[in-house]
Amino acid sequence: MSSYILRLKSKALICIFFFGLTQGTYAQFGAGFTMNTDLYQRYTNPKNNLNEGRSSGSTLLNFSIGPKLWLGKNNFSFSLESQIGMGFTGYDTDGYKGMGLINIPVIGSFNFNGASGLCKDNKAGFSVGGGIQYNKTEAFGLRDKYKSRGLSRDFFPTYIIQAGAGFGFGPSGVAFLGFVRYGFHPDTEASSLNIGIQYDINYLAFRKNFKNPNSAL
Repeated sequence: MSSYILRLKSKALICIFFFGLTQGTYAQFGAGFTMNTDLYQRYTNPKNNLNEGRSSGSTLLNFSIGPKLWLGKNNFSFSLESQIGMGFTGYDTDGYKGMGLINIPVIGSFNFNGASGLCKDNKAGFSVGGGIQYNKTEAFGLRDKYKSRGLSRDFFPTYIIQAGAGFGFGPSGVAFLGFVRYGFHPDTEASSLNIGIQYDINYLAFRKNFKNPNSAL
């Protein structure tokens, strides 16, 4: 019964939030994509009974891309995004087991000022959000000697929070943010950490501004 009431409260809060967005002036909608360059990423696999290293990291050749949606007003929006990211050179320094890292986050964020994706002025901004991320280490294959010991590397989830700050270029729909994303799973003791630069492009705003003869684009 308590879980049912909690679900009702959550739905009510979501309805109130989006109703509030539409009051006063019409809410704006944006659609585009987001890209990340991770300067550092590290993933810790779920705990197991094997005496083997669980963590892998990377500082080179880490890229992500995916779709992003915005709903809000000039200086505030809610966004929903998903990406697929690859860390091509990631490996475990506690015994080489294989290379490659994959992360697939799904994130809902509250965005302010220049980070809103809908801002009409050039200005700084920030965002905070959270969601879930699926991670995989040794993505290009686990070495046979570790497979023979019973070790496996499957996708595992972490519950994530993310904060970012940067600058948005007004009606162009383009914004750059530095971000930190941390994830943890209390049952498996798995974790994830991503630190990097995010590039957001609201394609609808960008296209509209590009076609405007008075635009700087």
